[in-house]
Amino acid sequence: MSVQRIDGNARMSKVVVHGDTVYLAGLTADKTVGRSLAEQTREILSLIDGFLAKAGTDKSKLLTATIWLSDIRTVAEMNEVWDAWVTPGHTPARACIEALLQGPEKKIEIQVTAAR
Repeated sequence: MSVQRIDGNARMSKVVVHGDTVYLAGLTADKTVGRSLAEQTREILSLIDGFLAKAGTDKSKLLTATIWLSDIRTVAEMNEVWDAWVTPGHTPARACIEALLQGPEKKIEIQVTAAR
């Protein structure tokens, strides 16, 4: 079975497709760094939509999601944006964890896996 890599560099690929499974790297905000958790979450979910489209799939086929928050007490704010984004009836298995991220201005990182 072939492996397709999308948007890669010497260190990593943003997307890896193996058979009918699409793996996305953990994504953090770029344009909204330093802004609210909700804004960073919206940016990342938009990036996920774009990468899934490049791999020939969409959020309705999400299998798993792992979300890292710099402060777990902000989970309600993130969930509000997440709940508006996910496809009803097609929600993935999900974990949400508090973790130190790449710097205090980054509040969230999201990684997903999807079917094609």
